[in-house]
Amino acid sequence: MFKLSKGAEYAIRGILHLSMQPDGKVSFIEEIADCQGVPKAYLAKIFQTLRKKGVLRSTRGQGGGFTLVKAPTEITVLNIIEVLEGPVSLGGCFINSDYCDGTLDCSFHGAWKTAQENFVNILKNCTFKDLAEGALRKLKE
Repeated sequence: MFKLSKGAEYAIRGILHLSMQPDGKVSFIEEIADCQGVPKAYLAKIFQTLRKKGVLRSTRGQGGGFTLVKAPTEITVLNIIEVLEGPVSLGGCFINSDYCDGTLDCSFHGAWKTAQENFVNILKNCTFKDLAEGALRKLKE
């Protein structure tokens, strides 16, 4: 069964925060952690992974912090999850795990395959620009 790790959840929240900032604005890890309600040390570790994977750019020293490498229109929720956790999978067969290892053709495989494809497509089409616009709208309400 698909379950998002805390690390992936915090990464999504952090990337969302950066996506809501004006282009080129450098954000401090403390600011991001405080605004998103996540542990600073854990977020810093996650952001270092995202930096190494080419999602974030970091700047050291006075005025240093994090910015996105790509525009929020080019980053999807699926990108971030896969960078941290690998390919997204809803899990194996739940009709009869005693005999179905996912390679057999049980009666539920067609529906499960469609559900998997639809889920991945939703994550693939959910950009951080869309999420940021929705979050900014809610803040104005």
